[in-house]
Amino acid sequence: MKLKKYEHNPVLSPNPANKWENLVTCNPGAWYENGKFYMLYRAAGDDPEHFIHIGLAESNDGFHFLRSQDTPVLSPDRNSFDGGSVEDPRIVKFGDEFYMTYAFRPYPPRQYWKNEYDAVHCYRHNEFTPNCLKSNIGNTALAVSKDLKHFKKVGRLTEPSLDDRDVILFPEKINGKFYMLHRPKDYVGAEYGTEQPSIWIKSSDDLMTWNVPSKLLIKSEEQWEIKVGGNTPPIRTTEGWLLLYHGVDEKYTYRIGACLLDLDDPTKVLYRTQDFIMEPETDFEKKGLYQWGVVFPTGSVLVDDTLYVYYGASDQWCCVATANIHELLAFIKSNTKNKQV
Repeated sequence: MKLKKYEHNPVLSPNPANKWENLVTCNPGAWYENGKFYMLYRAAGDDPEHFIHIGLAESNDGFHFLRSQDTPVLSPDRNSFDGGSVEDPRIVKFGDEFYMTYAFRPYPPRQYWKNEYDAVHCYRHNEFTPNCLKSNIGNTALAVSKDLKHFKKVGRLTEPSLDDRDVILFPEKINGKFYMLHRPKDYVGAEYGTEQPSIWIKSSDDLMTWNVPSKLLIKSEEQWEIKVGGNTPPIRTTEGWLLLYHGVDEKYTYRIGACLLDLDDPTKVLYRTQDFIMEPETDFEKKGLYQWGVVFPTGSVLVDDTLYVYYGASDQWCCVATANIHELLAFIKSNTKNKQV
């Protein structure tokens, strides 16, 4: 089974009228409430420094989106920890407040797609310096909002010394604790039980103190997933927490798999697809800034029986794919090779 891609993708493209988003609009977080779809997307212009922002678009049907405003809802603070980029938002809601995790870099990454794969440098004091603050590593912070338009930056969620992205909060407390998925790039080697960056999970009592040791949750097993990372906030279903994750193969192509985690103990994987459910196929997904081919969801919403998956295509466009939730859950259970129930 593969997710069904919208035939008129992309649903959001770079806007030449706005300098902050005239080159990139991708990797959208998503929310659905009161009949409206919200998409918070990563955006950047054609500036050589490549400062990265987050914008907001809205839709009544999940396919036709209009920008909510001409300015970003979140931008780098050049005199603070996230001075170079705010990107790849993931959204959950507790009570009447939205909680958005976002990746950041202390300095702008310049036009990284011109480098070798996974090599990000920085732009500092009008000079190109390849090694500032441990090579300008990516990290993750938290911002909160009541309307998805005005955000309060709360601060860093992950350890300063780690390159730690793909940080995702579970949308509700489980047995009195908050849970977070993350992908610390340095957690590799015999002592960690994995030879490639993997998905880890840990808990917190208060959403800000995450000093409990992490547990390895998902590591690479198939040829299409030499390394893995989480994608969308888990969705509660009758069969478990539905999580979409990405695998990167030896040619640096990004594909999407799915798994189900135990509802009462999300450190336990119940089912996990052996085959991917989405891969780069179209020109938008293979011929954008990221030439190796990428589909990268950062948001999904469930409306009735339809799952809407919002994803970035080739680091340049926002797209959407859908699936019947019952068919997808049945496929995950039938396609698994490591049943643990």
